[in-house]
Amino acid sequence: MMIGIGLEELAAAPSARLKGRRLGLLCNQASTDRHYRQSREVVAGIMPGQLTCLFSPQHGFFADKQDNMVESDHFTDGLTGLPVFSLYGERRKPDAAMFDHLDVLLIDLQDVGTRVYTFIYTMAYCLEAAAKFGKRVVVLDRPNPLGGEIIEGNLLDDECRSFVGLYPLPMRHGLTIGELARLFNEHFGLHAELEVIPMRGWRRNMLFRDTGFPWVFPSPNMPTPDTSLVYPGQVLWEGTNLSEGRGTCLPFELWGAPFLEPARLLKVLEREDLAGCILRPVAFEPTSNKFRGELCRGFQLQVIDPLAFRPYRTSLALLRAALELYNGKGFAYKEPPYEYEFERLPLDLILGSNELRLALESGRPVSELEAGWREELEEFENLRRRFMLY
Repeated sequence: MMIGIGLEELAAAPSARLKGRRLGLLCNQASTDRHYRQSREVVAGIMPGQLTCLFSPQHGFFADKQDNMVESDHFTDGLTGLPVFSLYGERRKPDAAMFDHLDVLLIDLQDVGTRVYTFIYTMAYCLEAAAKFGKRVVVLDRPNPLGGEIIEGNLLDDECRSFVGLYPLPMRHGLTIGELARLFNEHFGLHAELEVIPMRGWRRNMLFRDTGFPWVFPSPNMPTPDTSLVYPGQVLWEGTNLSEGRGTCLPFELWGAPFLEPARLLKVLEREDLAGCILRPVAFEPTSNKFRGELCRGFQLQVIDPLAFRPYRTSLALLRAALELYNGKGFAYKEPPYEYEFERLPLDLILGSNELRLALESGRPVSELEAGWREELEEFENLRRRFMLY
């Protein structure tokens, strides 16, 4: 069974509340229907003459820009002739001049279910602006590729707020982008006029491959839905000098460095419960990014049981093992800046906690760390249920 996404539900039954309204659209090249028609084409087709401007998130409208402050510019869309305002360039928040073009902002973005993926904070900034400038927001919902049942990880600490974490979410939040919009808007007090157009047929136990819907990569290093399965953990390596597989055909699935010794790491990892995956020793040579042109040794993280697999637990265990064996012997933390933060350690921003980094440095088992955030995770579970649509 193929689900119907919010974009398709809008096309099937255009809202009377949008009739005659000037529409803006926040999207990128992955914002398509099942026939790969991009959402600006769909919206322009069902509401002729109403689409007045477009907005793009991090990585640019065509998802061609790399990570960490690689900005995109405003431009004019060759297909529609409309202005495209970059929300990952000179500014990350829309201003009054941008919103003067519209009455209603449609948001159609494919999220990947992880706290640090910036699309959800671009959405939050748009909700803030909509409340400030008296505009309305309609979110066209899309599936969480990780499903909507499992949540995982510590909640973000206030001192680690950044563009990769504005609100106290766990690393794997288990919500769709529409549900997140409801959570941000109501619980965190953004107070925009918000409507979410839900999906048809999506169930919380669905991973992306269960939806029957085609995957179009939302960012250059998210090539397949399998990448999204490991991303909530493997994104940690962005805060270190170890390669997260950028510059290879398997970003985030590959991990390593020239100085790593897989056999030694596997010995240390015997202490952890890492179900649902195989750490397959590999060697690879990135063509760009960290260790470009150098032979790296490490692992391919292969998920064999997505329901048992816990990406954050797995990568925390890898990080703890790397610290035990190589801290001061090749391993290093990435220095700022990272996502427009110029003082705090990037890893702390990604982890959402400097205390967690210190605990890993001290060698505390991941199972013990998980027990420490169990209560706050249960509180978040109770909170998120208030905003579920499915």
